[in-house]
Amino acid sequence: MKPTVSCIQNDSLYIQVASTGADTLPLLLLIHGAPGAWWGYMNILDDPDLQKKFHIVSVDRLGYGKSRFKNKKFITSIQTQAQCLSAVLSLNKSNEKAIILGRSYGAPIAASIAAMQPDKVKELILVSPVIDPEKEKFYWFSKWGRNRLVQLFLPREFNAATAEKYAHSEELRQMLPIWKNVTVPTTVLQGGNDWIADPENIDFAKKHIASTQTQFILLPNAGHMITFSHADLLKEMILRINSYNEKSITIDLSEVEVAGGK
Repeated sequence: MKPTVSCIQNDSLYIQVASTGADTLPLLLLIHGAPGAWWGYMNILDDPDLQKKFHIVSVDRLGYGKSRFKNKKFITSIQTQAQCLSAVLSLNKSNEKAIILGRSYGAPIAASIAAMQPDKVKELILVSPVIDPEKEKFYWFSKWGRNRLVQLFLPREFNAATAEKYAHSEELRQMLPIWKNVTVPTTVLQGGNDWIADPENIDFAKKHIASTQTQFILLPNAGHMITFSHADLLKEMILRINSYNEKSITIDLSEVEVAGGK
């Protein structure tokens, strides 16, 4: 099914979204990382079982695709991203609260939305989250992304990702007081072989997320792209969240090193 692409806009804000499933179904909001785009979640948008249960909405974050805020090229503020993307919750026409899934750099934004509007969020899922301000990873090529000459030849999304990366640690430090407001049921999935999001991010999540209903899953052999490598596991989790109030999930324990919560 081809997604319906539309926008949410006002005088200063333009957010491009792509959606599948009836808009009267519960909202499943998908937030990508850096770089990224709404089509990075095509495997979820295109899933017929999920389409029957959810109005699936994948967004272009500010600075990516056509989404923008006050004509600024890049928005490195996690809180500004969250405040603007929370407008997408207005698309929820069901009587159910939304499920929000954030991947990588999209995870702290998803968590911030859940902290700001817990009355509108049923569950939060953080996949391969980059949330620990002390574990931001840089690479030999990272500095070249800040070279203005090099930037002339790079797509806007790559330049946006570079701007976010160099501001991210400080943004995460500013977010530290916000984690105590993340009170909705939360699941964190982390890969043990993730070379982008340090696996110790899951320990940060255990320490700082305030919700009394949490589930932490470490997949020792998984990398960063869990939404693809463990798509069936993620799909089962989402469907069970929609079907039951209590957490109940069957996981292949041969792949899971740590699974627990509070």
